[in-house]
Amino acid sequence: MLSGLVRLIYYVFLAYLIYIIYKFFRNLSKRKLSSKARPRLSGMMVKDETCNMYVPKEEAIREVIGGKEFFFCSKECRQKFLAQRKTA
Repeated sequence: MLSGLVRLIYYVFLAYLIYIIYKFFRNLSKRKLSSKARPRLSGMMVKDETCNMYVPKEEAIREVIGGKEFFFCSKECRQKFLAQRKTA
């Protein structure tokens, strides 16, 4: 009777250990996938001409006017800049 109880405890412990190992490798593979899905930022910052704020180049709103490239932090800043250019 006692050896049957010890054997049961052993199998439950073994199953739990296998579950922990499985969970570890599953989470490891998820981290690899999520890091590949995110775009890498170049580290280059550009200046918004309207509010003088710096934003990452990949996240900035880009506008080319007369062959010159302008970057903006938001659509509102872009609209303000375009409105100022029309009045000037």
